[in-house]
Amino acid sequence: MSIVGQVALVTGASSGIGRAIAIRLAQEGADVAVNFASGQQRAEAVCEEIAKLGRRAVAIHGDLAQLTDCRALVRQTVESLGQLDILVNNAGVEIEQSFLDVTEESYDRVLAVNLKGAFFCSQSAAQQMIKQGKGGRIVNISSVHEDLPMPGNVPYCCSKGGMRMLTRTICLELAPHGITVNNVGPGAIATPINQKTLDTPALRDQLLAEIPAHRIGTPEDVAGLVAYLVSPEASYVTGGTYFIDGGLMRSTGGL
Repeated sequence: MSIVGQVALVTGASSGIGRAIAIRLAQEGADVAVNFASGQQRAEAVCEEIAKLGRRAVAIHGDLAQLTDCRALVRQTVESLGQLDILVNNAGVEIEQSFLDVTEESYDRVLAVNLKGAFFCSQSAAQQMIKQGKGGRIVNISSVHEDLPMPGNVPYCCSKGGMRMLTRTICLELAPHGITVNNVGPGAIATPINQKTLDTPALRDQLLAEIPAHRIGTPEDVAGLVAYLVSPEASYVTGGTYFIDGGLMRSTGGL
């Protein structure tokens, strides 16, 4: 699945799933732009790991709720690494609140980072890929919650549902340019955002009971799927969501 000589941009890559994806793509031969909104030292540490693999890396700050930052992120990637062949829209936030208590501020923040950011990063990346004339790959890190309701997290679910239709629609516009667009929908993954659940036995056991594989996924599980979707072997794969959830989406409990 070689992507040697290609350049990837991974948003939200200073920790968790984004970090694992950035490192895996470097292992497959890509140079990587590591985007971060906070945690510069963590992002630079990811770059150091990539450098040890013999690949180039650059840490680039950007708040993806801001259109100017989305465009600058693509521009700085090209300026630093010469081109852009792969975009992974991984950056995301959650603000858990009851639907009745959601504020305009929290709603706007979640939709801006998760959906607006993915939209305009994809637009800028696609413009660059078309300019280069060699096609490209866009992978959105969505969630099982693009389909599966999650009470207490409505804006997040809305953002991931929007990402699903973003993927399905722009894949049609970009296919003539040789650009594929796909979603990866993780289920329960061991990342810092889930630390409270992982550290609370009762919550962890309740979650495991819902997962047929009876384990929590790892960021590396997700990274492996992304590595396939950006590879030459996936050149005929576009417009879909690929859930990586241990069977969670197919579980019906005792029914």
